Amino acid sequence: MEPLSARGLPRLSWIDTLYSNFNYNTDGYEGDGTEDGKSQDGSETLPYIDESPTMSPQLCAPQGPDGEAVSPTPPEGLPPGGDMEKGLEMKKLVLSGFLASEEIYINQLEALLLPMRPLKATATTSQPVLTIQQVETIFYKIQDIFEIHKEFYDALLPNIQQWDEKVTVGHLFQKLASQLGVYKAFVDNYKVALETAEKCSQANSQFQKISENLKVKGPKDSKDCTTIVTMEALLYKPIDRVTRSTLVLHDLLKHTPKDHPDFPLLQDALRISQNFLSSINEEIDPRRTAVTTPKGEARQLVKDGFLVEVSESSRKVRHVFLFTDLLLCAKMKKTAVGRHQQYECKWYIPLADLTFQTLDESDTSHSIQVLPEHEIEEMKIKISVLKSEIQKEKKAPKGQSRVERLRKKMNEQESWLLLHSPTIPFRIHNKHGKSYLFLLSSDYERSEWRESIQKLQKKDLQACVLSSVELQVLTSSCFKLRTVHNIPVTSNKDDEETPGLYGFLHVIVHSAKGFKESANLYCTLEVDSYGYFVSKAKTRVFRDTTEPQWNEEFEIELEGSQYLRILCYEKCYDKSMLNKDDNEIVDKIMGKGQVQLDPQTVQSKNWHMDVIEMNGIKVEFSMKFTSRDLSLKRTPSKKQSGVFGVKINVVTKRERSKVPYIVRQCIEEVEKRGIDEVGIYRISGVATDIQALKTAFDTNTKDILMMLSDMDINAIAGTLKLYFRELPEPLLTDRLYPAFMEGIALSDPAAKENCMMHLLRSLPDPNLMTFLTLLEHLKRVAEKEPINKMSLHNLATVFGPTLLRPSESETTKGQHITSASDIWSHDVMAQVQVLLYYLQHPPISFAELKRNTLYFSTDV
Repeated sequence: MEPLSARGLPRLSWIDTLYSNFNYNTDGYEGDGTEDGKSQDGSETLPYIDESPTMSPQLCAPQGPDGEAVSPTPPEGLPPGGDMEKGLEMKKLVLSGFLASEEIYINQLEALLLPMRPLKATATTSQPVLTIQQVETIFYKIQDIFEIHKEFYDALLPNIQQWDEKVTVGHLFQKLASQLGVYKAFVDNYKVALETAEKCSQANSQFQKISENLKVKGPKDSKDCTTIVTMEALLYKPIDRVTRSTLVLHDLLKHTPKDHPDFPLLQDALRISQNFLSSINEEIDPRRTAVTTPKGEARQLVKDGFLVEVSESSRKVRHVFLFTDLLLCAKMKKTAVGRHQQYECKWYIPLADLTFQTLDESDTSHSIQVLPEHEIEEMKIKISVLKSEIQKEKKAPKGQSRVERLRKKMNEQESWLLLHSPTIPFRIHNKHGKSYLFLLSSDYERSEWRESIQKLQKKDLQACVLSSVELQVLTSSCFKLRTVHNIPVTSNKDDEETPGLYGFLHVIVHSAKGFKESANLYCTLEVDSYGYFVSKAKTRVFRDTTEPQWNEEFEIELEGSQYLRILCYEKCYDKSMLNKDDNEIVDKIMGKGQVQLDPQTVQSKNWHMDVIEMNGIKVEFSMKFTSRDLSLKRTPSKKQSGVFGVKINVVTKRERSKVPYIVRQCIEEVEKRGIDEVGIYRISGVATDIQALKTAFDTNTKDILMMLSDMDINAIAGTLKLYFRELPEPLLTDRLYPAFMEGIALSDPAAKENCMMHLLRSLPDPNLMTFLTLLEHLKRVAEKEPINKMSLHNLATVFGPTLLRPSESETTKGQHITSASDIWSHDVMAQVQVLLYYLQHPPISFAELKRNTLYFSTDV
């Protein structure tokens, strides 16, 4: 038999496009346009199972495109005299899509029939593969169903090819519905057919090979002629098809005028189909058990989201679904553009069998490969540059095509970032020995998943084992049930959505109430950045209290952030409770909450006070925001006393020193007790402590050394950064900034060396001495990278934009740069590279540099 095809059927991409704007699509009745067994890219897939009905105990009951249960009353058609032309066009599209899926369905049925005939023929020989009884049981009614649909297809095809307003198809659907008795017989035998096929496969390797390698022909116009499918998957197709046909009837009635001859015939066909589905609903055992828990309760989706799983030492983005009785991990199958998306189940664990990593366990089966932080930072900068380019291209007359290319590139880079940035392990185990590892970017998410699972586990759960068909049905339902549709990257957002805030958020964590017992308490602050959350600050531990009064201020850099999270912990001092895993926080989360950073509220000059309620605990905090535009501006100081905001040559002359006292003292203290601190110079210090140190240095307080020895080391590191940021001009000067940008861009190593060393010699002596002192300090910090996690690149990322910034007069020269955000994304990569160049250079001596005559000495 020749491959069936929709000869002349308009299987055009615009049909798919139009249908994608509705809640159903061209292939809404038969998968994503790929044949079962393989996806468009040739990768193995699970057979496509009905995704239209929602998860409910009556999965077979017909449901509408929006997932709502269909009312027994047939839907009303277009009113007489309504938009007839539009209705008929939509009706044609519905029929065209259904006809295309009918072609696929008939080819699937034919694939089942092909082995049936030779199996039946050999059954009467001396060496039968199967007995006649077994053949008839497995392939029961397949021939009849094939003939019914072949006749329906052949009758419907010419109507679509010669479409006009006079075409009627209602009688064809009415006849199709009247033959549903054949399906009733098939359904009654379905379970026995599956069991027989499974037993025969186990007993006969020849039949097993046949049943696992059935070839389904593709549509005539498809590139891939055949695909390999299992017999089990194909035997499920008729069950799936009945619900599909019913959905089509709903759609046809929606777009058929009431006074059209088809309307009453389609209504009758729908009535027959609904009655049929109602009568067999409880009889389809695999489908019923697939959507109910072992105790007979309806299985419901509780939570879902995208997580990064470590599998075979590599990271994979997974969509994880928590149901009332099990956790299912799925991946999105690749499909053609505009096609219906599908999920493939990777694994599932019944909640009755699920346990978490206990603190005294050390699971070494998973090695967490963490990328150097500088690679993460470099990718962020690349994404920022792309965002700026996209904004510029949007304003260009013919920039739309380039915008799409840039968006695609940005999506790839953001997806990479999302995959490689999480480091916090979340391990789950199956009681039977298998364990799985996810990596999260925030303890907030880990706590949410753990709490949601533990809450469900308090119920009387029973372990469940899903058959392959049950698992297919459940996995297919995930597409309709999911609450999170896209991975959280900027490129997936609409242009109208808020881009988030760029700049600095000042937060004061005041106090907390609602603790029932005294404890050692502290808070951490997180903000979202590039689709994931990052921990930015941590209060000190307030010991043995029910009402901690922190009153600590932090300055947090925002990179397109929209949310602030506050997590409250009880500090654990018991060293025996420490986990060997990196990043594993053993302190107990007492509560957590988040607030949206509303630009209108936050951007006022005044502090905005708020309260986050979490598990009965209330944390009081205040915040205000400084945009990046303002933070880039340096306000020259008129004062000559003090050190902050005063020219560096004025300070060194007054102190009669080569390097300002504040720089020397902060460096000394960090090297004394902060060089092993994780994230030194990256983690924010308490703003109130930094302000206290600033005042002490400005007034030359006698107790400065005592203050330094008692102060939190992150506050001291923050004070040093603040000093350089508040200089009237950057340490490497406004005058030389353009030359540094040009020098770092040179390709020839010798020329670059010559230029970069000459630029250092061109600095004023106090600036050069201070820079060289800082340089050697940062190198010593980086030597402890295995402990403090601060590489040379990390340190260059922190200090580069502070030591090198364009002057305001320089930024106004570049007319193509429209805002401070553009300036930042444009120059920050080069600023980081300049400092990194010097950090990676062999030691630079002030005396040698001044004495060296090999470098050219022309004016810059």
